Amino acid sequence: MKTASFSDFRKHAAELFDDVENGEIVRIFRHGRPIADISPISSETVPSWKKKPPQIPIRGTSLSSLILQERKSSAR
Repeated sequence: MKTASFSDFRKHAAELFDDVENGEIVRIFRHGRPIADISPISSETVPSWKKKPPQIPIRGTSLSSLILQERKSSAR
């Protein structure tokens, strides 16, 4: 676990976030007291609305094909 003071975190945030992306946990201190732990996000904590929805196969004629057939039959 890496540690950084709040002012060091502000100065070197990009580098510390690179460490977090590589799996490191960073603890931030302010006035000598720990105030935050920054840890990498796991796939289990990704909100469901950010996950790719499952693909549902649908059998039969596509809707666009049905629309084109309807247009051809109504044009006659």
